[in-house]
Amino acid sequence: MEGIVEGGGSGAGRYTLRPERLSNEDILFCIDVDPESMVEMKAAMGPNGRPLTRLDSIKQAILLFINAKLTINPEHRFAFATLGKAASWLRREFSSEVESAHAALRILSAIPSSGNADLTGLFRIASHEAKKSRAQNRILRVVLIYCRSSVRPQNNWPVNQKLFTLDVVYLHDKPGPDNCPQEVYDALVDSLEHVSEFEGYILESGQGLTRVLFRHMCVLLSHPQQRCPQDHLDIPKALSRRLPAADTVNGEDSVTVSGGKSDH
Repeated sequence: MEGIVEGGGSGAGRYTLRPERLSNEDILFCIDVDPESMVEMKAAMGPNGRPLTRLDSIKQAILLFINAKLTINPEHRFAFATLGKAASWLRREFSSEVESAHAALRILSAIPSSGNADLTGLFRIASHEAKKSRAQNRILRVVLIYCRSSVRPQNNWPVNQKLFTLDVVYLHDKPGPDNCPQEVYDALVDSLEHVSEFEGYILESGQGLTRVLFRHMCVLLSHPQQRCPQDHLDIPKALSRRLPAADTVNGEDSVTVSGGKSDH
């Protein structure tokens, strides 16, 4: 959304936003169902006493996102796909009903093996759906949640077709001799820049913490037509709490309890 600065001279100008109608969103979640989606999260237990997996946490984070997004605007709609070797539909109909999301996520499960990850089919699906969304004065966004630490996604999508916005949440292991999350991340950035109509965000974490995933999903609540470039993104803000005098060390009286948008 563009703005203008009014006023001149030595005084500070007044910044105003140009009036602009925001389009309702059709949001397609594409969830990686590779076996790495079953890696256990840290310090997160399910109701059955077992540790939550990445896939468990992804389901929770998606429901958090959908409920919050519908609170902002009940006209947004959601559909679901999965990513194995290629993308396939999980629930094709876009819906504003939370129960529809619950039903889709209940049948979402990991697959025994996947190997390569080709995003071409996902982009083809998104392009087709984006044209349908535009015909209804809506915009399409794809939220890809990717979990592989050593498999770089590939695509053969034409660079001149930017019909939708792509966001990526990348959950990965810490770097080691058997994986290359930095190379995977770079490939995801290339894909995002290759296809995104508006500003797409990529957020990653190798910590295995559910709260970090939830924080990333909250950042993605931002509407693509209202976004600043990701390099200028300064949320969530770091929070500090006052320490008792007895806990103060070397004159420092605060401690950071929340980090920035990317957590390695």
